[in-house]
Amino acid sequence: MFVRRKRNASGSVSIQIVDKSSGKYVLYETVGSSKDADEIEFLYHKAQHKIKTMGSQALLPFYHEEELQFVDTFVASLESMSLVGPELLLGKILDQIGFNAIEDEFFRDLVITRIVYPVSKLKTTDYLFKYKGIQTSVYSIYRYLDKLHDKQMEQIKTISLDHTLQLLGGKLSVVFYDVTTLYFEASQEDDLRKAGFCKDGKHQHPQIVLGLLVSQNGYPLDYEVFEGNKYEGDTLMPVLEHFKDKYETQQLIVVADSGLMSKKNIACLKEEGYQYILGARIKNLGSELTAQLLDLDLHNKESAAIPMLGSEKLIISYRSSRAKKDAKNRKRGLEKLEKSITSGKLGKKNINNRGYNKYLKMEGDVNISINYDKYEADKKWDGLKGYITNASLSKEEVIQQYGPFASQNLIYKYVQYTTG
Repeated sequence: MFVRRKRNASGSVSIQIVDKSSGKYVLYETVGSSKDADEIEFLYHKAQHKIKTMGSQALLPFYHEEELQFVDTFVASLESMSLVGPELLLGKILDQIGFNAIEDEFFRDLVITRIVYPVSKLKTTDYLFKYKGIQTSVYSIYRYLDKLHDKQMEQIKTISLDHTLQLLGGKLSVVFYDVTTLYFEASQEDDLRKAGFCKDGKHQHPQIVLGLLVSQNGYPLDYEVFEGNKYEGDTLMPVLEHFKDKYETQQLIVVADSGLMSKKNIACLKEEGYQYILGARIKNLGSELTAQLLDLDLHNKESAAIPMLGSEKLIISYRSSRAKKDAKNRKRGLEKLEKSITSGKLGKKNINNRGYNKYLKMEGDVNISINYDKYEADKKWDGLKGYITNASLSKEEVIQQYGPFASQNLIYKYVQYTTG
């Protein structure tokens, strides 16, 4: 037996199981038909699975009628077997969190499968069929995701928040906010999916911008989706205000990286009464602050606070391990530039301040060289990390609160795992 793809006059493709054991082709079964490539692939794998099942039954050397009945019963039991370990363990955890309030078995199946076997939606259908005996299609998953977004998402967010508050003793004082982009393998834009600055470097693809709010230890609290061409700095306040209005939380300390440290955002945070800890671009703070922080002469694990306007202060920390990493990265960047110059790959278009291109200079009209003085001057920044805050915390507490956010890259890990 073998699987045949038969193209129909309507444009669809039928997946058929064909038998040639008698010397001629005989249609055994038509598993299904579709015009969608993913659906066709699913039907093809389903047909292959059926052939393997029938083949294993035919190869068993039983000949008497009662023995053949035993074989039929045995094979049927194999078909009904399912993988129960993940359900026993992860199902219990889902119930403890409170997700059993969502009375939809498909939600449970998809969540557990995503944790155990995080693959594409097509391969998810294979897993569900093979290990749980659930026959479904890619279309069914897409339709369910629409249902989840339209009717169940707010309930899911509420359950997640309630569980997080339980873990944190009922008090939420610090939230972490970050932004990432998700691109689509498509050529056309729409009202949401638009080309923009892609953090994966896929600038030619339409994308969306995802803003995620998480608690300490990375528990997700809320998220918002924005147009793909939206500036990430303009997403901070909408997400915070949506979360604040919806859940009527107490005043929070907001932690975010330097990419969101615009004058507009800082002004809005102050106006709304938020305390904040923002990663600082210490090389762009102005000559007066720059001179002060470079005169600090900090040693390993030491920190200092420099007063700014109003209640703001600049916290500067130094770590020798960070200094070694900074020096190593800078040297690697320099070596890459030297190699590019030798090969003649650099031109006028490379004279900019992107990354280590800032070390390049142009002599005359065409001679590109490296400004080694600028490279050496950058050593003074090695190991330094800055934070701008108006929070009523000590400098050690500010560094401690920001630390998990910077080191764990929470949103990247969360999104990469949940989206595959």
